[in-house]
Amino acid sequence: MRSPRRLLLVAASSLAVLAGAGLPSMVMAQDTATVSANAMRPSDPWAHEISDIPADSAVRFGQLPNGVRYAIVRNTTPPGQASLRVRIDAGSLMERDDQLGLAHFMEHMAFNGSTNIPEGELTRTLERLGLAFGADTNASTGFDETVYKLDLPRTDDETVDTSLMILRDMVGNATLGADAIDRERGIVLSEERTRAGPGLRSVIAQLDFLLKDQLVPDRLPIGSTTVLANAPRERFVEFYSAYYRPARTTVIAVGDFDVDVMEAKIVATFGDWENPAADGPEPELGTVQPRGLEAGSYTEAGVQPSVQITWVNPADTRPDTLATQREDLIEGLGLQVLNRRLQSMARGENPPFIGASGSNSNLFDSAEVASVTAVYQDGNWAGSLAAIEQEQRRLVEFGVTQEELDREITEIRTALEERVAGAATRRTPGLANSLASSVNNDEVFTSPATDLEIFESVVAGLTVDEVNTALRSTFTGQGPLIFVTGPEAIEGGDEAILAAYEASQRTEVSARAAEARAEWPYTQFGTPGTVTSTEMIEDIGTTFVTFDNGVRLTIKPTDFTDDQVLVSIRTGTGFLSLPTDEPTAALALGAAFSEGGLGQLTAEQLETVLSGRVYSASLSADEDAYRLSGTTRPEDLDLQLQVLTAYLTDAGWRPEPFERARGQFRLVLPQLDATTGGVFARDASGLLRSGDARWTIPTLEQVSSWSLDDLRTMVSRDLSQGPIEVIIVGDVDVDSAIQSVAATVGSLPARGPAAAPSAEARTSTFPAGTTEPIELKHGGRPDQAMGFVAWPTGDNFTNPREARMVRLLADVLRLRLLDELREGQAVTYSPQVSTSASSTFEGYGYMSAAIEAPPEKLAGFFTDVDAIAAELVANPVTQDELDRARNPRIESMRRNQNTNAFWMAELQDAQTDPDRLPTLRSAISDIESATPADLQAVARKYLVPSDAYRIQVTPRAEAEASAE
Repeated sequence: MRSPRRLLLVAASSLAVLAGAGLPSMVMAQDTATVSANAMRPSDPWAHEISDIPADSAVRFGQLPNGVRYAIVRNTTPPGQASLRVRIDAGSLMERDDQLGLAHFMEHMAFNGSTNIPEGELTRTLERLGLAFGADTNASTGFDETVYKLDLPRTDDETVDTSLMILRDMVGNATLGADAIDRERGIVLSEERTRAGPGLRSVIAQLDFLLKDQLVPDRLPIGSTTVLANAPRERFVEFYSAYYRPARTTVIAVGDFDVDVMEAKIVATFGDWENPAADGPEPELGTVQPRGLEAGSYTEAGVQPSVQITWVNPADTRPDTLATQREDLIEGLGLQVLNRRLQSMARGENPPFIGASGSNSNLFDSAEVASVTAVYQDGNWAGSLAAIEQEQRRLVEFGVTQEELDREITEIRTALEERVAGAATRRTPGLANSLASSVNNDEVFTSPATDLEIFESVVAGLTVDEVNTALRSTFTGQGPLIFVTGPEAIEGGDEAILAAYEASQRTEVSARAAEARAEWPYTQFGTPGTVTSTEMIEDIGTTFVTFDNGVRLTIKPTDFTDDQVLVSIRTGTGFLSLPTDEPTAALALGAAFSEGGLGQLTAEQLETVLSGRVYSASLSADEDAYRLSGTTRPEDLDLQLQVLTAYLTDAGWRPEPFERARGQFRLVLPQLDATTGGVFARDASGLLRSGDARWTIPTLEQVSSWSLDDLRTMVSRDLSQGPIEVIIVGDVDVDSAIQSVAATVGSLPARGPAAAPSAEARTSTFPAGTTEPIELKHGGRPDQAMGFVAWPTGDNFTNPREARMVRLLADVLRLRLLDELREGQAVTYSPQVSTSASSTFEGYGYMSAAIEAPPEKLAGFFTDVDAIAAELVANPVTQDELDRARNPRIESMRRNQNTNAFWMAELQDAQTDPDRLPTLRSAISDIESATPADLQAVARKYLVPSDAYRIQVTPRAEAEASAE
């Protein structure tokens, strides 16, 4: 069921669904049942056992006599933590017609009662150990696998032994009580409602079209609502007995532990597992059908407009070897050239599409699919189709050039060298996920050094002729198959699509002209600055530096991630400088600014000139400043600061990326209307700021009125005034960082203070409470709705400890909502509770709770939330609740403190805000010292019924049902 070795996607619009089975299921409390009798199924061999590729020597691979395989790696980033994964070699493809959705439902039930863990106790047990539900305790079901995931905050015996016991019970001793199954049905159906939308339905239609008469389109992991609502316990037992078995199980353990000790624990925990029932059959996937030129389409409001040309071949299921990797890499280099050409077209004037890409991938051993896909706008599907058809044909007829090939080799080599440099500090959860993925894909798990060696062996002496020969065979097979999706039906239907394709093929294409290469001109910004003061903050491991032009530099060297350096430049006043009465084009800033390039170089020229270097540049608006950010490596720190300083002083502000950003808004805004989550995301941020336009999503009419000149004037003015703060965190030497900043930002002229924001600009107000919910409408299914309630709280800086108590109270509220709405009533599969507290706007913050549910359940949700809030006001939380909320939060904070991103965020304004460092130092101790009385105090202060602001998103009366 595996081996998608080619990593490029079949379609940009279906990336999430095809790559991850479309429905990554959130952990739900469930488990499995005992079974009957079976013959031993031999486990599949490890991929490296039948390959000439050497596996990573840091991994200990093993297999128990009962067939369970295991892979163990000692990894100390972050220190003292571990990640466990248990993979079952079975997913929705193994279901019978009367079991559609039960592979995923079984994942739920694996958390919901087993021999050693009563129903409802599993997540509580893990919470007491410091694992947060959802964040550290999770699972997913795909077409061909089910994976259970625990991320452990500690590797002491109690935590590891308990976690292994839980995983073993989940996969081998689930009780599958009939009552528990019935209680869980509502949760699984809630997840189906949440996932179901135009995007998923278009992907199903696309799979039906591409994989004609094959099994995959009929086995989406979420399954059939009829089966989910009615399947008896026996269907669950049959699936569990057939597919949850030792020979289909792989245990993965990565973390800061002794490998011998962990191996002994896995052997002791999983070694006695037996399943005497008969092994489940492998699915009949079907075969690729003979087909010629065909067209198909899918139309629905809210669907992303896309056009795709595809060629389908039988799946490539050969083992992962040096020979197949060579083939894949050579083909991949050619596809990268195609993608860069398509990107260049999207960046041009009046582009034919918003974005486009080409790929070749295996779909679950059912087919190998090569495609070129474009996202179009303004109904221009025909123009997009012609553009991608002609560019694909140009590539096949004339091939890549030596210059193009050399660039892609350089880019990939640089990325692989980065991985080698950072190999010793790969983070444990990611490493565990990569190991699990390699098992699912039947790939050899290799070290970064081996990957680089293989790459160098392939590209040594590689010619353009070899790449071009590979490309000519890529776009062959059954088809081409043309598939168009969009919100409006195509006039003329499939015949019009075929006619447009054939018309494009009659257009002659010619070889691309070579482009002149520019040079990097931004190396000098003035006389290097002089340091006027330096201060070392010992306990934080941070150095404060001030230059004679007023620039403040904060440097924190870390060993969290080798060869990674984060850089940010903050200046101006950000949201404080934006108008409050109408949404501005600042929402398009991220795409328009960096893609606008520099005064002397377009974004494309910049990428070409700096090919092989590691840098990035993005601009975002914080509440109180603009932030220019980049990620680099130690050897490119000088360049990274040159790039950011060039953007600060000589941004290009070209019209093409601005128009593309406006086009993306025109594309996305109508799609938001089709789902509850989309409508809420569109409207809620403005509502929760009492209509403040700085947080309000614009209308299509407002987007049409945006002006690049207005955006440039507004942002450039703010970027050019006020003090400059530079923060550098990561694998960096303090003296080198000082020299790099001195030669760039430190050499700029001194700047005066920023213009003082108005009193109105400094104010952000939470709306007045509502007796009845604010009503929003969506255009999706009539059984989809959302309820939301929020209470105003305080900001993040007036009383930091109180703000932390509010976050802890929110954690308790989530525990109670899970108990009541998920476990008790099965109304929703994942109640959402969150807090927001401003670090700029005095007094602004809120705590919120939300669920997805059928419309008729919303009144009960609001009643239940009010009752839980009243109980939190009236009585202290229990010590167990406090511990179950506090322990995961503390462990999450400790984990975050071992990342560069955490320190980049926490060190801003550290030199000018006297409360910043004391607040940072007390973060964990405040949570550790919290008492039930502390939480009751903030509940009494903030959970005031009359202050609660309610929103509900319900279907329009004319929405039509589409339950299956």
